[in-house]
This record gives sequence, C-alpha cells and structure tokens, in this order.
Amino acid sequence: MTAPATGPVAAEIAARLAAALTPSRLEVINDSAQHAGHMGDDGSGESHFTVVIESAAFAGQSRLARQRLVNAALGDLMAGTVHALAIRATAPGDNDRRDA
Repeated sequence: MTAPATGPVAAEIAARLAAALTPSRLEVINDSAQHAGHMGDDGSGESHFTVVIESAAFAGQSRLARQRLVNAALGDLMAGTVHALAIRATAPGDNDRRDA
C-alpha cells in the first residue's frame, strides 16, 4: 500500500512541480516502504515515489515529453536523492477523450 508523502523530499518534489508546472492536480506518493532493503533504498524512507500530476503544460505533449518536463522540474533531486520515480502525467480533459 502506498502512503501520501509528507517528508522533506516529498515536500520538495511537490514544491518544485507546483512552481514549474502549475498543476490542477498533484499527488506525491511515497512508495519507499515497498522497496525497503532493495537496491536504491538509502534507509531514509524517501527514495521511491509515484507522482500523479495534471497540468495544462502537458496539453499536446507526448508521454515522453511530459516525463521530461517533470524530470526537468525536479532537477538535481533526480541525480541522487530520488532513486525511482513513477510518473502519471495528464493534461486537463485527457480522461474525457474517447477513442472511436
């Protein structure tokens, strides 16, 4: 089970994403407990995260471009502090579209 992220790394992730992408929805979920003892677990309890983010900045962007925007916003956190990040990035209205 995942827990809402409340530690200092999670707060920094949320702050950077809010500043860079002005999301209409943002969830930072700490998945670190699921990876305790695995490679990349630094013992801090804040090494593995899932980000669920909806932003107008993603409109018309490919999945890869959206992930690049998130990674760029997080900058140096991705270079060592955060070992793993799952990204679910959508634009407003993405869930409303239906492929015929």
